Amino acid sequence: MRVVALWVLAGLFLVTATGPSWAEPLLTIEDVGNALGKCWTPPSGIKDSFVTLKFGFKGNGTLMGPPQPTAIRVTGDETQRKAFVAAATEALQGCMPLEFSKALADEIAGNVFTLQFRSAE
Repeated sequence: MRVVALWVLAGLFLVTATGPSWAEPLLTIEDVGNALGKCWTPPSGIKDSFVTLKFGFKGNGTLMGPPQPTAIRVTGDETQRKAFVAAATEALQGCMPLEFSKALADEIAGNVFTLQFRSAE
């Protein structure tokens, strides 16, 4: 499997959404990053922090398995660290299923992606 990184800037992740709602199928990797960014709401009170999650998609827009943290930097205690990682994991899982175009589904299914979730501050 090839590894494809979706590095999304902190500003992209400051959008709040109640769940996935895509009018049309996603066409590009950039569309996927933007869609996932709309599902992320950083936990309040945690600054200068991030977690990078590794995951893969099935062609039907669901995750191949649970996301796995690969890098974590969370300011605060162990409780805040766990809460931040859990919030990122839940945001990613709560965004599923995504609706991919046929071409995008064929391109990304089975590949490994990484995505960094950053704090608001």
